[in-house]
Amino acid sequence: MFDRILFPTDGSDGADAAFGHVLDLAADHDATVHVLNVADTTHDSVTRVGREVVDVLEEEGEGVVDAAAERAADRGVETVTAVLQGGVDETIVTYAAEREVDLVAMPTRGRQGLDRLLLGSTTERVVRRSPVPVLSLRPDGEAARYPYRNVLLPTDGSERAAEALDRAVALAARSGATLHVLSVVDVGTIGAEAYSGTDALVSASEETVGEAVAVAEAAGVETVERVEVGSSAARGIRSYIADHDVDLVVMGTRGLTGVERYLLGSVAERTVRTSPVPVLTVPDDDSE
Repeated sequence: MFDRILFPTDGSDGADAAFGHVLDLAADHDATVHVLNVADTTHDSVTRVGREVVDVLEEEGEGVVDAAAERAADRGVETVTAVLQGGVDETIVTYAAEREVDLVAMPTRGRQGLDRLLLGSTTERVVRRSPVPVLSLRPDGEAARYPYRNVLLPTDGSERAAEALDRAVALAARSGATLHVLSVVDVGTIGAEAYSGTDALVSASEETVGEAVAVAEAAGVETVERVEVGSSAARGIRSYIADHDVDLVVMGTRGLTGVERYLLGSVAERTVRTSPVPVLTVPDDDSE
């Protein structure tokens, strides 16, 4: 499934913690990891040392990617390293497209403060713009578990959710994981006057979940199906993660919108921001 994985890193503790999970994934898929450090051109980094002009960020970046490559070599994972100048998220997205990577994997937070910010909100911008799926990894707390044992697929039946289903089924099948298919009927977005239509929404969601479960079971994947009603899809997803020992969330970056319901879209970004486990987001058709 994954042959080329892009790992943007700033050498922070958060990035180092996330890299362990990336190496687990790469080793299992026999993938090459592209380790990228972006020397952010929005910061002044050029200085003079004797008679030489030195770009401090580039020099530091070389050390960061070399250290990651050594760590990968210890695991038997092949790497390609690069240090590039530019805006951080733009450079990551461009690199992913030009090198035809299959996956961008990055932590949700990196260095903070005045020196530079590689990750954090950058991860959300990459999720919005990436032409390929993005695996967002939380750098704090317990290490992400791999192989996955419980994979959660929040779905609303949209085209993008269907593509996320294909990814989730493949990952669950590879790991021997159980696939949990969840639809949250988000009544918080439709207003109190529309509550009378909740039964119809639940019925439609049950049909959507049933169709996804049928696809997974046809691939030999064990499944759990659930439809819930709540005032926030993102909160419903987080609650399900906590209650069912979920290791990975797979979801589309856009879903159904309007007065009917709204599961994905900005909900994906809120899930990336708050999920205690890795989140794999599948991009929009128009971003590919």
